[in-house]
This record gives sequence, structure tokens and C-alpha cells, in this order.
Amino acid sequence: MSQVATLHSDYVGLALGSLKRLPPFSPVLNRLLASFANEEVSFGKMAELIEKDTVLTGHVLSLVNSAAYARAVAIVSVRHAVSLLGVLKLRNLVLGLSISRLWANVQTPPGWSHARFNLHSITAATLADLLAQKAPVAFPEGAFIAGLLHDFGKLLIAIALPREYGQIQQLRRSGAAEIECEMEVLGITHAELSQLALRAWNVPPAIQDAVRRHHDFRPTGSNLDLAAMIGCADAYLNATGMGMTASTPSEPETAIALLEPLEINDSLPAILDLFATEVEAIRSFF
Repeated sequence: MSQVATLHSDYVGLALGSLKRLPPFSPVLNRLLASFANEEVSFGKMAELIEKDTVLTGHVLSLVNSAAYARAVAIVSVRHAVSLLGVLKLRNLVLGLSISRLWANVQTPPGWSHARFNLHSITAATLADLLAQKAPVAFPEGAFIAGLLHDFGKLLIAIALPREYGQIQQLRRSGAAEIECEMEVLGITHAELSQLALRAWNVPPAIQDAVRRHHDFRPTGSNLDLAAMIGCADAYLNATGMGMTASTPSEPETAIALLEPLEINDSLPAILDLFATEVEAIRSFF
């Protein structure tokens, strides 16, 4: 193995090794992640899992009683929330809020923003999930978790390789694409690191693949996959100023055009209206 290849291999080892330095998932979060491998998740089982964690229960009740999910009657139990929102929707909300907060205090280098990372991750998950409900895509229930963790490799780089993270950011200021900068410095991209982390957590292969290819998908209308959902959602958010890097939002028409490869144009106005409502609720948690 060449010296350069050895160095790149060392980078991968250090990045994945930083998984051990992150706060561990609670037993409930582990069970929720594992539930993506099951074809069906029962109403009662989902409520039972969430109720075992008082913090998660508080998050759920706070969110479902927010203005975005305004109901005529206050929701006072997890089982009531499951009955109103549905099992999969509630699972996604719990995972998004809990995972985002879990890593909020991890030490990272200058230039990293936990707030932007968390907001981008959960909004990408939310939009990808809404798109997958309308687009002809296999395994649509995996869109949320794939969107939530699509950039997780960036966090691993920031934690384990702060000097190299700084080098990547410096190269980006020259106008080069982010994944090209990562390849030059590390020999691997954040998307590939994200996929390796998900494999370590035994997340289903379809979700791993979507995360790995979210910068390299080929949407073809009736033959879409999860990578297209994540890639288009990611591009839209970056164009609207909700990316990892602060930027001036593009014109709405320019941003919406980034979703057109999914060929669900008639559904986009309703999807984006619902997305805006959900983002309003999400922002109050960060």
C-alpha cells in the first residue's frame, strides 16, 4: 500500500473511531433505529418504546401540541399522539429531535455550527420524507432517517480530524466542490463516511446506499430511489439558505427547479407548504 493510501486509510479509521467518543444512543433510540429493518411497526409497540423514556415523551408531547400540529384538544399521552400522527410519522419526529440534540455539545473545531448542522439534518429528513410520500420510490419509509444522517460524515470529520476539516473549508473558499475538497484532503467523502457509520449501526442497506450516493444520484422519473430524494432535498435546502454553510438564498424558482427531476411538480406546492409548517415547529427546538 502506498504512503498516500495508508494515510487515507488512517483518516477513515480515525473518523470511524470517533463514533466511540459520541454520547451513546439510549436503549430506546437503539430500538427505534432497529425498527427500520421491520416491515411493520405496531401502534402499541411504538407508544410503549417512547413511554419508557421520559425525556422523549416530553419532546413528543411538546411538539405535537405546538402550533404546527394544532389540535382542538390538548394531546396528553404518547398513545394519543401515535393515534393522531401515525406510527411512522411519530417515530421520525422522535428520532429527529433526539439524535439532533444528542450531539449538540460535542467538541468541534472553529467554523463548525452545531445549530446549522442539526437544522439542516432534520429539515433534509423532513423534506425527503414528504417527497418520498409522493414520488414513485421504493422503501419510502427510509427517506427520513437517510435524510437525517446524510451528512453525519461531516460531523465525524470535524470531531476526529479538526486540522483536515479546516483544510477542507479553506479549499472550499476557492470555489471547489465540497466532495472534491474532501477527496483531495482525505481520500474519502463525507457521504461515504456516513454510509460506513450507518453500516456500523446495522441500518438497512437501502438507507446506507442512499446516504452514500446522495451527491451522485441519477433520477429517472418512474425509476427513482432514496438517493434521489435525499440529493434533491439537500440541494433545495442549500439553495434556500438552510445548508451547512451560511449563504444567500436563491430565487424561489431556482430552488424549486432542483426538485423537478423527481417529476412530481403538481404536488410540489402542497409539499412545500407542509414543509414550511413543519420547519416552523422544528425551529423552536434548536
